[in-house]
Amino acid sequence: MQRRRFLTKTATAAGAGLAAIGAPAFAQTSPTVRWRMSTSWPKGLDTIYGSAEELGKRVAQLTDGKFEIRVFAGGEIMPAPQSMDGVSNGTVECNHTLSTYFIGKNTALTFDTGLSYGLNARQHNAWLLYGGGLALVRAVYKKYNIINFTCGNVGVQMGGWYRKEIKSVADLQGLKIRVGGIGGMVLSKLGAVPQQIPPADIYSSLEKGTIDAAEWIGPYDDEKLGLNKVAPFYYAPGWFEGSASITTMVNDKAFAALPASYQAAFEVACNEQTLKMLANYDAKNPEALRKLIGGGAKVNLFSKDVMDATYQASQDLWKELSAKNPDFATIFPEWQKFQQSEASWFRLAEATLDNYTFAAVNRR
Repeated sequence: MQRRRFLTKTATAAGAGLAAIGAPAFAQTSPTVRWRMSTSWPKGLDTIYGSAEELGKRVAQLTDGKFEIRVFAGGEIMPAPQSMDGVSNGTVECNHTLSTYFIGKNTALTFDTGLSYGLNARQHNAWLLYGGGLALVRAVYKKYNIINFTCGNVGVQMGGWYRKEIKSVADLQGLKIRVGGIGGMVLSKLGAVPQQIPPADIYSSLEKGTIDAAEWIGPYDDEKLGLNKVAPFYYAPGWFEGSASITTMVNDKAFAALPASYQAAFEVACNEQTLKMLANYDAKNPEALRKLIGGGAKVNLFSKDVMDATYQASQDLWKELSAKNPDFATIFPEWQKFQQSEASWFRLAEATLDNYTFAAVNRR
């Protein structure tokens, strides 16, 4: 009996000793890391800015609070247009943005977000993860001391809010429109005048008549910005990007300095937000669209001649950019080949089933 009590006490003491030794050892091998993340979004956008905050919280959770990422709204820590430079030179460790905001540096960065009449959200992720796209895009970012991680996607977008109807290609002539990235380059070929305006300033620019139209994302976020109050005509689809993939650009030296487990935690959190952001928009956009229509928004589809003209202008632009930029010329043929393959499959299975189902549901 005494022998049993002795063994029990010994085992308990040993376990307590191991726990005492293990806790400090774990703490010693897990350094505290604090990063700053600049974003391109106002705090009021709970979908996209909120996703950046969720990413930071998830990283902290996965590292027992040792790896902290403080998130800043656009303009808080630096002007949003400077956030890529801020990551590149190490002023901040990472950002949360659309790569197309920075095509003035390198037009090939658009492949990280999406091209007009390009891949949808699922196809884009497939190209990056299993179609060789990530290696191609990272080779471009490497020139700027950056490694990129996909951390969200807004899905297919709406085509924007207009103060007057767009009935034909002629109506694009001289149109001052807030549109970023490649979409602006396409529209300029058709006589429009693209404007780069931060999200927080879109409403006031429309209200004052500084611009004639503006695209942002889709019903949920557009309603939050109040764009329906200053431009009644709401057009679809958002051909500017087949989907818009969100990126966190990370300073490569800062990432390399992380313990391997922290690197994995960061990547896991980014992957989660890629899934969750798209689901969030898909869940919220339908009800938001109904509210906008109930409030008087006039929803229209772009005419076929506008779609045909913008599609052809896009194809012409790809040739021009390939001739000017070796990075674009390297990536585009691989991207185009992947799109053609995806289009064949999705047209046969996905589109056929979706089109039938959507029509049947609307007949109920």
